[in-house]
Parts: sequence; C-alpha cells; structure tokens
Amino acid sequence: MTRAYDEFVAAVFDVVPPQLMLLLLLVVTSLVAVLWYTYPAWIPRRFPRLRAPRMNAPRMRLPRFRLRLPRWDWRRLLWWRRRKRTRAAPAPAPEPTVELPPSPVAATDPHLADRLAAEGRYAEAIRQRLRDTVADLTRAGVIAPQPGWTAAELSALAATNRPPLGPALGGATDLFSQVWYGRLTAGADHDAHMRRLTGEVRAALQPGGVR
Repeated sequence: MTRAYDEFVAAVFDVVPPQLMLLLLLVVTSLVAVLWYTYPAWIPRRFPRLRAPRMNAPRMRLPRFRLRLPRWDWRRLLWWRRRKRTRAAPAPAPEPTVELPPSPVAATDPHLADRLAAEGRYAEAIRQRLRDTVADLTRAGVIAPQPGWTAAELSALAATNRPPLGPALGGATDLFSQVWYGRLTAGADHDAHMRRLTGEVRAALQPGGVR
C-alpha cells in the first residue's frame, strides 16, 4: 500500500510541479472554507423545472346525449288515489235507535215467596217479600233505583219520602233484620206477619190509597 502510494505521488509530481500543486491545494481549501462559511446561502431555493413541450393537439369532443323523461304531475296521482278512496269507502249506515224500557226495575215472580214458604224456607220467603215490596215502591215512583243499596235501606228511604208508609215498612224492615242479622229462627207465623205488612204497603200504593 505504501509503495503504491509513493509511486502515485511521484507520477503526479512528474507531471505537475510542486509549486503548482501547492497553489491548487490552497485554492481548493479556500473555496471549501468559503462554501462552508456561507452555507446554505449559496444553495438555490428553487431548482429549474423541466417541462415537456406542449403539443397543441385538437381536442376531441364527444356529443352529449340527454335523456329527457316526461314530467309527471304527482298531484294528479294523489287526486286519483283520493278519488278512489272516496269511492271505495261506503257511506256509514245510520245507527238504529234503541228504545230503553221506562222502568229499570227487573220484573219479579209474585209467587216466588209463596213457593219458598211452602217449602219451609221461611227466612228466604221473608227476604223475597221485602224485595218484592221494594220493587213495587220503585215502580210506583216512591223511590228511585239505587244500585248497591240493600232492601232495608230502600225501605227506610221510602218511609222518609212517604211517611204514611212508615209503620208498615218499619215493621217489615225490623222483622227482616231480626231474621237475617239477629239470627232469629223464622217460622210460619213470621212469614204470615211479613205478608200482612207488605200487603198493607201494596194497598197504600193502589189508587185511592194512603198518600
């Protein structure tokens, strides 16, 4: 390596004199020092752009085709649907009028109490006679139907509205309470007494009776 370097230096100095080589080294060193000191001012900001030459070739324009659809009036469609709906919908039929019965009191069997007494069910017969009497009072207009009221309460109301009926209704209500609430064993005499009291009430409700 050293021998080759010595031979290379000897060949260079044979061509270039030593004084000129020293001058070239000084110039190169000074140039490098100036470039190093002024870096990066000497670097260009924009490099030249290489652009290809323009070729003014004729442009090919394709014909434009426009597909025009017929304009549809949506209002006509809505009108047609509305007309179809009005034709399809039938006219409402008038609602039939239902006539209600004038009396809201249900009809009772007048012989039910007698059948219960004949079967020996005197307590139920006494209760049924009081119910029949209350139904007669309601039909006569002495009291108005009161849902949820007991027969005893309705009898007391009837005695208040028409005082002459008070003694008979009071006796019937007391007998009913003794049998059903006082645990009194009802017999045929009790049923006969209830029949007599309710008969007095019905007699007073007849035309020309006690007012």
